[in-house]
Amino acid sequence: MERRRSGRRQADSCETCENYVYDEEFEYYVCTASLDEDDMARFMGSQRFDCPYYRLNDEYRIVRRQM
Repeated sequence: MERRRSGRRQADSCETCENYVYDEEFEYYVCTASLDEDDMARFMGSQRFDCPYYRLNDEYRIVRRQM
């Protein structure tokens, strides 16, 4: 029997997320997703965190749709 995952994607690394962008003012990468207090507490206190805002940074997604 195969186990199904929830609708949320496992964020193995924030570096592969669209919401992880370079902020020129602060000169480092930041997450632009607005995590609420509960999500932030789970993120800071856990090795594994299923981010509800995780989106794969796929530059070619739009191109594939146009084809």
